[in-house]
Amino acid sequence: MKKLIIAFVFIAVLVTCNSVDSTKNTKLEASESETVLVDSIAKAIKERLKIIDSDEALIATALMAAPKESRMGCKVIGYNTAGEFVTLKEGDNEFICLADNPNKVGFSAACYHKELEPFMARGRALKSEGKTVKEIFDIREEEVKSGKLVMGKSGATLHIYFGPETLYDPETSVVEGARYRYVVYMPWATSESTGLPEVPMAPNHPWIMNPGSHKAHIMITPLTKVGE
Repeated sequence: MKKLIIAFVFIAVLVTCNSVDSTKNTKLEASESETVLVDSIAKAIKERLKIIDSDEALIATALMAAPKESRMGCKVIGYNTAGEFVTLKEGDNEFICLADNPNKVGFSAACYHKELEPFMARGRALKSEGKTVKEIFDIREEEVKSGKLVMGKSGATLHIYFGPETLYDPETSVVEGARYRYVVYMPWATSESTGLPEVPMAPNHPWIMNPGSHKAHIMITPLTKVGE
């Protein structure tokens, strides 16, 4: 009787082991299938990526900087493929998008409230005159102080969409490797007036840059991946 019981136990152990191995194999096969599917999708996306080499592509990728629900009504300005600074698309809402400059390495588009346009346009004009970053900062600082240059209401936002690549998906307008950053302009604000630190405390934390100046602004850079 004892030998019979031992035999049953041995058989049960073998069945259990086979069952565990079968489960492991099934999970492994499922995992491998998922990996193959993900790789296949990634390859398909890579194959349809194109260089941003037309005015239509410049417009489409510039609009990605704007809030999704506002993109259709945005005005788009910037350098066209002929190297001319023009209005690429007319708009009728509160946003102006600045397209990527085809003559610069990498990708950078922006979208800002139209009340910031005098400030942005002044910066572009001074840059075209050959002024340095510091000279542009100092000149605009004095002009904002005197009231000659208006930056709009405090809290106007600049949306930035940027990355190292100049390839995009024509179906979605997503630029390969691009990410977002947000700037909230609050002229003359300080760490004391906002309660924000002057350096980021950790990734994804807001902080105030250029405190106490006309260009004081809150910086927000969202994480692109969990755990980044």
